[in-house]
Amino acid sequence: MIIQKFGGIAMQSKASRKHCLLHIKRALREHGKTVVVVSAMGRDGDAYATDTLLDITDALSTSPKAKDLVAACGELISAAVLSSELKQDGIDNLLLYGAPLGIITTNNFGDAEIIDIHKETLLSALEHHDCLVIPGFQGITEEGYIATLGRGGSDLTAAVLGATLPNATIEYYKDVPGVMTGDPNYEDDVELIRAIPYSKFLSLLNNVHPLIQKKAAEMAQQHQLKLHIRNIFNLESGTFVFPDAD
Repeated sequence: MIIQKFGGIAMQSKASRKHCLLHIKRALREHGKTVVVVSAMGRDGDAYATDTLLDITDALSTSPKAKDLVAACGELISAAVLSSELKQDGIDNLLLYGAPLGIITTNNFGDAEIIDIHKETLLSALEHHDCLVIPGFQGITEEGYIATLGRGGSDLTAAVLGATLPNATIEYYKDVPGVMTGDPNYEDDVELIRAIPYSKFLSLLNNVHPLIQKKAAEMAQQHQLKLHIRNIFNLESGTFVFPDAD
C-alpha cells in the first residue's frame, strides 16, 4: 500500500495535475492500493489557495470555527477536482472526507490535534476501491465541526494515515528533486541527497519553510515509516528517508 501526498504546486493547474495522474497510475500498477492526500491548489494569491480564501474578510478572525470552515475548503476543492479528473481518465476512486472519513480532532480550531482515526472505515473503503482521494489538513471534532491541523497539516494527514494503515509507504511530491544540501532557490551548487536518516532529515526542518511539516516527519519517525520525497514533474527517484540504526 502507498500513500501519495500532493502539495499545492502539484494541484495548481490542470497541466500540473496531469503529472499527479501519471504518478497515481504508476502507484496503482506497482502497489495496488493507493491513498491520495491533497493540499489546496497553489499558493497565496491563487484563487483557491488557503491564504487567499482566508483573505476574503478580516471578520473571520472573530470566529475560529468559521475560519476553519473556510480554510478547509481549499483541500475539499482539490480533492473533488482530482477525484473527478481521475474518473474522467478511467481511474475508479472514492472521494472520502468529513465524518465518513473519521479523522477525529480536538476543538482547538486552527491547530487541532488528531485524537482518533476510524481505521475500519479506511480498510472497508480499500476493500471496494483501489484508490482513495482524501483532503488533507483537516478533521472533524467530536461535536461534528471541521477543524484544521495547522500550517502544513496535509503532510500530517498523510503521516497519520501511514501510521494507521498496514505496511504503508508515503510519497511526498514537491517542486524540488528531493532533499537537497541547500535551498536551490537561494543557493548555488546544491546537490540531491538520495538517502538520509530521520535524525538528519528532522534537523533540516527547523526553518520557516520546511520541506515537509516537522510534526508529520516526527510521527513518521515514531512509526518507522518509509518516506520518499519526490519531484512532481518527473519520475526521478528523489530522496528516501530511513530509520536510524539502533
